Amino acid sequence: MSTSTSIRINQELYEQAKQDATVEHRSIAGQIEFWARVGRAALDNPDLPVSFVAESLASMAEPRAQSEPFVPRSGRV
Repeated sequence: MSTSTSIRINQELYEQAKQDATVEHRSIAGQIEFWARVGRAALDNPDLPVSFVAESLASMAEPRAQSEPFVPRSGRV
C-alpha cells in the first residue's frame, strides 16, 4: 500500500520534474520518486554509470508483457 507525505522542494526542481514527468509519462511525484531511486542506486553502486542505473530501473518498472527477450549478438542470425 502506498502512502503519501507532503514535502517542500525548490520551485525550479518542481518545474524540471514537471517537464520530465510529461516526457516520461509519469506523475510529478512519480518523477521525483524515480530520481530518488536512481540517486540512491547510484550511490549504492558507484562503479556503475548513472545512465545505466537509470535505464535499468526504468526497464524494471515496465510491465513484463511489453518486454522482449535478450538475444546475445552471437546468437543472432
